[in-house]
Amino acid sequence: MRITKAAFVGSSTRVEQKPARKLPEFAFIGRSNVGKSSLINMLAGNSKLAKTSQTPGKTQLVNHFLINDNWYLVDLPGYGYARLPDRERARLRHIIWDYINRSGELVMLFVLLDSRHDMQEVDLCFISELGEKGIPFAIIFTKGDKQGPTVLAAQVEKNKARLLEDWEELPPVFVSSSVTGAGKEEIVNYIGTVLQTL
Repeated sequence: MRITKAAFVGSSTRVEQKPARKLPEFAFIGRSNVGKSSLINMLAGNSKLAKTSQTPGKTQLVNHFLINDNWYLVDLPGYGYARLPDRERARLRHIIWDYINRSGELVMLFVLLDSRHDMQEVDLCFISELGEKGIPFAIIFTKGDKQGPTVLAAQVEKNKARLLEDWEELPPVFVSSSVTGAGKEEIVNYIGTVLQTL
């Protein structure tokens, strides 16, 4: 599949505020500063589609982007940003889980993890919660250009092994770089394959 058209169509804090047109939704989430907006822009082939920032916690709303006029790419706020006040963290958590729990059009949630680091407890807890709720998800390791291929592969395998301590089998796993474009074809083709099954 190729993404030939991408347009921002609305922001929301509650499911009732989503775009009225019902289409399959593929949502992206990760810890703050994991490179989510850059990845979304890379996948869509539009460097200005999702707003990028060096400041963690920039995404505060659920943002819908209409792709190829037949599905939505959904940009969710980041989780686990410890420097936010408790009240603000609770507000963002409510926005995130209101969408995940209540969006009937959500097909797949892509959980983004920084390929340079070990998975943190906040990542493991979030993924565990997805499992408890039966939410289909895949994992994308971001920033794959920041290390050499041997170190990158070793770190990814370490994190996959950690996941297998809690899961009988791994979800789909991708490695990406918004700088080199690595992973774009695999991720977009995977979404295309899922869309064909709906």
